[in-house]
Amino acid sequence: MIYKTTTQYPLETVKSQMQEHAKAVGFGVLGTYAFKQILESKGHPIEKDITVFELCNPVAAQSALDTLPEISVYLPCRLSLYEENGKTTLATIGIEDMLGAVEVEEDFKVHMSEIFHKVRALMNGW
Repeated sequence: MIYKTTTQYPLETVKSQMQEHAKAVGFGVLGTYAFKQILESKGHPIEKDITVFELCNPVAAQSALDTLPEISVYLPCRLSLYEENGKTTLATIGIEDMLGAVEVEEDFKVHMSEIFHKVRALMNGW
């Protein structure tokens, strides 16, 4: 259900390069959530520096929303970054698992899998 990969690149390096790397595979960064800072400001600190990036490929989003409006609960695509066991971890939702839970035509599943392949390429680009 969760797709994860790791890199030896430092967390801050991956964060600073995310927009550039996302653009290279057809995505834009819509926003970020720095959970450590957000929760600390609310009086609920956490130890891990976890940042979530909201990614969007407008063509894929349009196709997905036209075909399956309820897929909007998964959009924009979210990519989480944090350190684990001395490595930078990148994690996202496994789209294939989600697509297996809905009734759509096979062409749509193939199309969405191709988009997810781009997200995986982004995640493995460091």
